Amino acid sequence: MKKIYTFLIVFLISIGFSQENLKNNLVAIPPVPGYYDTATGSGYELKTQLYNIIKNHIDRGYSGLYTTYTTSDKDYYFENNGTVLDMYTENPSGTDIFEYTYGGSFPDGTPHQDNGSGGTIEGQHYNREHLIPQSVFLSATPMYSDAHFIPPADKYVNGQRGDLPFGKVSVASNTYSNGSKKGTNLNSGYSAGYSGQVFEPIDEFKGDIARMIFYFVTRYEDLVANWNYPMFNNTSNQVFTSNAINILLTWSMNDPVSQKEIDRNLAVYNRQNNRNPFIDHPEYAISIWGNLLSNSNYDKLETVSVYPNPSDDSKININSEIQIDLIELVTINGQIIKNIKNPEFISNEFSIENINSGFYFLRLTSNNQITVKKVIIN
Repeated sequence: MKKIYTFLIVFLISIGFSQENLKNNLVAIPPVPGYYDTATGSGYELKTQLYNIIKNHIDRGYSGLYTTYTTSDKDYYFENNGTVLDMYTENPSGTDIFEYTYGGSFPDGTPHQDNGSGGTIEGQHYNREHLIPQSVFLSATPMYSDAHFIPPADKYVNGQRGDLPFGKVSVASNTYSNGSKKGTNLNSGYSAGYSGQVFEPIDEFKGDIARMIFYFVTRYEDLVANWNYPMFNNTSNQVFTSNAINILLTWSMNDPVSQKEIDRNLAVYNRQNNRNPFIDHPEYAISIWGNLLSNSNYDKLETVSVYPNPSDDSKININSEIQIDLIELVTINGQIIKNIKNPEFISNEFSIENINSGFYFLRLTSNNQITVKKVIIN
């Protein structure tokens, strides 16, 4: 993987899951001291506090997105050549098949930026991808031009995704150059609860997209209950269906904040004068929606138990009557602090010791099936 992870400060916060402190959770520092001083609550109260902090941003207009992209979405992380960073075609572990440059043209003089033509195959143009489709909010402003959830994207793949929600593809009907795909949702595991067509980005960018969507529903808390979309439940507090929040929280946990996101957040802030709180503080998502995260995702893993939980002695025990292939202990912003392959259970028991105080996810894998359990160490 060529992703560069940068975390700038240890942040201790209580998030209402009965623990006292969260340790070793690293977050970005906003450029304005005190930006989040009023974000003192938890749950939906915290979301409303964040809404009041980030609302009333400067709308630079739809055409202004292309200007924003020249500072927010250049590739200085993978090829490191300043080309358009498109999450739908970027290959993090190899050479990109298609690349665009800002202000660039193809040999025939056709511009890389969308000019109203093409879009029938990959590599013809890049344009603007509304991660929450503009049809949901009838292309109204300021949503229509809010760069925090509208990244640049290959025009063809953008059109292929269309209005589809995000999810975990079971059988792909289409797969694109970097491995992004669309197809029927895998209606089991963390993506259980939806059986329609979905679009799935590659693992490298799943967390990026989740945090952009968290921003969207928070910034537009006062409007979102009126919008119909398969990921939404027509409320202003929970906002998401149980299927959607399990997918987004899982993606956010598995793909932690990257330097790319931190830099993009600052670039958009410099244009719009508001920030994405879920990049600065990824733990906010858990504080708001964490109680909705399914503890058990596959029927065959539902018998696995973890105890004591909460634990007062820096230790947890795992009891399982099925084979566990991988144990991962993950902080709330996605740092894997324990990675145990093929653990040796004795009398169906396995113990993890010397765990610092905090809130964690315990991710268990068995025969390519995964369950995630919440763990508290006091």
